[in-house]
Amino acid sequence: MRTLALSDEILLNIDKPARYIGNEINMVKKDPGTVEIRFAMCFPDVYEIGMSHLGIQILYSMFNQREDVYCERAYSPWGDLHKIMKERRIPLFTLETQSPVKDMDFLGITIQYEMCYTNILQILDLSQIPLLSSQRGEECPIVIGGGPCTYNPEPLADFFDMFYIGEGETRYGELFELYKSIRGQGGTRQEFLRAACKIPGIYVPSLYETTYQEDGTIASFQPKYEDVPAAVEKEVEMDVSHAPYPVKPLVPYIKVTQDRVVLEIQRGCIRGCRFCQAGMVYRPTRERDVSVLKQYAQEMLKNTGHEEISLSSLSSSDYSQLPELVNFLVESKEQGVNISLPSLRIDAFSLEAMEKVQDIRKSSLTFAPEAGSQRLRDVINKGLTEETILHGAGMAFEGGWQKVKLYFMLGLPTENEDDMREIPRLADKIARRYYEIPKDRRNGKCQITISTSFFVPKPFTPFQWASMCQKEGYLARAKVVNEEMKAQLNRKSLKYNWHEADVTVLEGVFARGDRRVGQVLLKAYEKGCMFDAWTECFDNQKWMEAFQETGVSIDFYNLRQRELDEILPWDFIRCGVTKEFLTREWERAQRGQLTLNCKEACNGCGAMAYQGGVCLEHQN
Repeated sequence: MRTLALSDEILLNIDKPARYIGNEINMVKKDPGTVEIRFAMCFPDVYEIGMSHLGIQILYSMFNQREDVYCERAYSPWGDLHKIMKERRIPLFTLETQSPVKDMDFLGITIQYEMCYTNILQILDLSQIPLLSSQRGEECPIVIGGGPCTYNPEPLADFFDMFYIGEGETRYGELFELYKSIRGQGGTRQEFLRAACKIPGIYVPSLYETTYQEDGTIASFQPKYEDVPAAVEKEVEMDVSHAPYPVKPLVPYIKVTQDRVVLEIQRGCIRGCRFCQAGMVYRPTRERDVSVLKQYAQEMLKNTGHEEISLSSLSSSDYSQLPELVNFLVESKEQGVNISLPSLRIDAFSLEAMEKVQDIRKSSLTFAPEAGSQRLRDVINKGLTEETILHGAGMAFEGGWQKVKLYFMLGLPTENEDDMREIPRLADKIARRYYEIPKDRRNGKCQITISTSFFVPKPFTPFQWASMCQKEGYLARAKVVNEEMKAQLNRKSLKYNWHEADVTVLEGVFARGDRRVGQVLLKAYEKGCMFDAWTECFDNQKWMEAFQETGVSIDFYNLRQRELDEILPWDFIRCGVTKEFLTREWERAQRGQLTLNCKEACNGCGAMAYQGGVCLEHQN
């Protein structure tokens, strides 16, 4: 196996060369000649983003615990190195051994966000692997995708050999054993793919075909062969307390986005917000035992030297043992460790906990009402009243906070102009609540930052059938909010930011697209589109040219409200939450009816079939 390395001359002429040299603390070192499978784990974004991703750290640790597997890493080279590698024909290499990615057995790519899709093509291109799976020979690695975007893998179907649907702890061992067996018998790439598709959670797109009706909607989606499963069921690790976890996580030499120990306290969410894909596909909610978390926290801090620990989950306040865990970590703070508590609902305990772990004068509190009016919060099933929001803000202000960040979405189903105007009105009410505190007990002026993103319907949510807006429609909504903000009494305490509408339009196409939009990705990459999630790199003009030249209609994918009986590109995936439940929730949304969270009542979503987690409370 030949290896390569960037020359000193190249390293001295690129930004942040430490992105590419490896040898970080806790990096796994093995002799590649002693293993049977080499796996290149790739995050299709710059090193600083990829190194902050917990999923890759989990799989990296889990794979490398096997004596027969060596898992190495690769990330998207930034534009300066990309140019050099293309000019000099330097193939993309792993950080661990500087070996070409094209010489690996597997190339695993985690797919977290639609605007990273062109970077996936960059990874394949720089690796000198054919972009289309149909053009790969026996010498090419098996390209496998995982992560949340695989809940609609169809826009990427032509570029991947297979996808792993669900949580990675459960089936990779079986997949590796199958690979070793077939390769040991001299089997072909195609024989492996035909056999692998029978493993639960594995989807091999080349073994399925799609036909379309005259109006462009899907007429059929079915396997090409009788022995290929018609549906793919997501994989779920039910025993998260004893699942593999990286107690020796990689520690980079340069500052990354999440430069801290990450402790995942639970998976799933009980809340049932109708816009939230993660809240649906990660059901059922499963907690990690607090004694296990205490042990992990101590080991990870010792093994990394980090000075901050983040408690990660979709809704940390719903973790039943949070008070015990926070108090344990606070009592251990003589080590000088800071504690980060994201995803908290604002209640008395949350504020008490944050007072213990944060510098109030420096930190800001984050609320996510998502919608300004109570009517629209009920439509999206947010479960937050204005009274609760103002009460939480009041407790925070009384506790010493003065900075608040508010997150909202524009373009939600049934939204009207009054809903938009209620966003700055709510912010003004929060500011007013601050100024009700006697002046001698305030920390100066309050700062309320309003941020609005534009709604993108996602697969496996009750809003998967919803229509979107055109770019101009989104910007018009932001303009309404901005105008209303200027009319507020406390406008000097308010600041307003909004998301880019161009990017939202593309997210919408790729979130709910079918295989036909893959040709747009290919064309856009050929035009130079990469790092589209980065404002300084995004070029909307090139994207519009790609759509025009391929004849793919943005309006077809974004502006239509789907019919409930339409075949959706992701219908072949069984994610636990049934289509009947999503339909019921879509209809309740139209009526503005709330649905209780999973701890208050079982709503029959289908996740109980996994027999565990929060669902156990309803199985009697």
